[in-house]
Formats: sequence, structure tokens, C-alpha cells
Amino acid sequence: MTTVRREAFGRMPPEEGGGEVEKFVLQSDSVRVEILSFGCIITTLETKDRDGQFSDVVLGFDTLEGYTRKHPFFGAVVGRVANRIANGKFSLDGKEYQLFLNNGPNSLHGGAKGFDKVLWSAQLLPNGVRFFRLSPDGEEGYPGDLKVWVTYTLSGRELAINYQAQTSKTTPISLTNHAYFNLAGQGSRDVYDHEISIQADSYLPVDGTQIPTGEVAAVQGTGFDLRQPVELGKHLQKFHLDGFDHNFCLHQGQDRRLVARVFHPPTGRTMEVHTTQPGIQFYTGNNLDGSLKGKGSATYPKHSAFCLETQNWPDAVNKPHFPNVLLHPGEEYNHTTWLVFNIA
Repeated sequence: MTTVRREAFGRMPPEEGGGEVEKFVLQSDSVRVEILSFGCIITTLETKDRDGQFSDVVLGFDTLEGYTRKHPFFGAVVGRVANRIANGKFSLDGKEYQLFLNNGPNSLHGGAKGFDKVLWSAQLLPNGVRFFRLSPDGEEGYPGDLKVWVTYTLSGRELAINYQAQTSKTTPISLTNHAYFNLAGQGSRDVYDHEISIQADSYLPVDGTQIPTGEVAAVQGTGFDLRQPVELGKHLQKFHLDGFDHNFCLHQGQDRRLVARVFHPPTGRTMEVHTTQPGIQFYTGNNLDGSLKGKGSATYPKHSAFCLETQNWPDAVNKPHFPNVLLHPGEEYNHTTWLVFNIA
């Protein structure tokens, strides 16, 4: 049985229109999640350890002000296109589009004001909440009026996130949620004692600005082979890695499949990621530096969380051999990701 309730969380600053931001609380016997109508942000996700104790396992802020200021996309839905587009440029039907550059020479997670920085309208469901917005033609440089629905539903130990969209003009689209997890509890120092596995035979090497080079490289014999569980801290040391911020290439297909699993031995918490998407970005919080004051005055140093962002492959709009990222009028974009929390 899932209970759902809505409550006020704050108001947007006057210069942002001053709209009211709501918080939606979804609760089952084993998971409690709080989601904002601003950016569809997951602000809290509490799950039990092996002693039955609940802890909040996502990074974030106590107030709306934290989320309206600059931060690294904590908990938010990012789009129109998650991840990076090289030089913020792409061509469609002979026309070149220029996006805002917000990540060095590239466009990241939708640009200057992506889906993470806007208010969505919300509709309560029996076991969740559905958010909607219209991204107008030309927003952040993207073509077409794009109608977008993001639906969160909680069933027992499983949080499902469904993304749907329709467009009036051909446009690239790739949506994901950018939650930062630490299964020891948010505010814990690092994620080195987490064991992770990702079901991917290949990954995308990147250049110095984190854009895929175009090569689809086998993980076999490299530090990117996570097909069997590895303890993160020891693995980074063994392969002299500063951390991960890479797309892992998943088996193609529209069916739900298990793609990643994280286990935290001290608490017994596990998290599985299932998805219909062709890629997953594994990011180990390399750019966190302890400067942000998070929930309960926690600070978030480097490697104090991980992200598993289900997505299309980065820069796919400029790489024809990558999975198709274009949505055409009359088609529907429809992807789901399931997060399953358990105790081992």
C-alpha cells in the first residue's frame, strides 16, 4: 500500500515568476520518497537497512533556496537532452542549431535553464505523481513544442520513473533523473565501501571535455569491466582512476532489464537499476568539493555519492552510429527506469 500526499515547499523568487512549489510524499512500508514540482527533484529517499532503520540515501538541500541556486543537478530531471552535446551544436534537415554552452565548450543537461530549473504542473495518482510541462519551440535552442510527462510511482520497494514526450518538430530528446546516492546515508564521507556491478560489455571513451570520441570500447580487461561486483574504492586505486563519469552501453531493446546493482555491506542496503534505455552514465561525484551545505548541514566532498543516470548515449545527435536520439512528430518518446531497494 502506497500513501501519497502533497504539501507546500516554498515559493519561487519573484524574478522567476513567484510560483508555488509543492512537495509530494510517496510512502510504502519500505521506501519513503519526496519529490518537488520544481525540476521534478527527488529531495529525499529513505530506505531501510538490515536492522530496519530508515536513512535518507540521496544528497540534496533542506530548503527550496538550495535548489534554486547553482548546484550539480541534485535529484533533478534533466533535459531536453541529458549529458553533453559537443560544442552545443547539431544539424537537422540541413539546419544548424546552436545551444547554450554551460559546460566548457559543450552544452550539458539541457543548457542554461533546462528541465531541472522550471516549475512543472502536477497531478496526484493513487500511488504516485505525474508532472507535465510544455517546452516551447526554441527553448534553449531546441526545435519544436515538446510536451513532456514525468511520472513517479512507488510500489513496495520499487520506485518507477516513466518519461513520455511528443513533439511538433523533429528534436533530440534524452531524459534522466540525476539523483546522487549514498547507501550509507546522505552526508556519509564517501562511497568507497559500496560494491557495484553494471551489465555492460562496452563503454564510451571520452576526450578531455568529456565528449565521447565515437569509439565503442570493450570493457574486457579494463577498469571499466564492472560486470562482476567490485568494491569501488579498491577498484579506483587498482586501476588508478580518479572516478567514473562515463556512459556504459547497455543491451539494446525496449524491454525492462536489470542493468546495475549497488550493495553497501555495512548496512545491507542494495539498489538495483532496471531500465528500457540504451545507456547508463555512471558518475562518482568527482566534481563535488565539500563547498555545498546540504541537508542537516552535511557537506558533500568528492566521491561522497554516485549517480546511475539511465539515458541515451551522450552526443548521439552528432554520432549517427549511436542509438537514435531523434523524436519525430507523430511519435512518442516513452522510457521507464525502475529503482529497487532491498536488504541483503
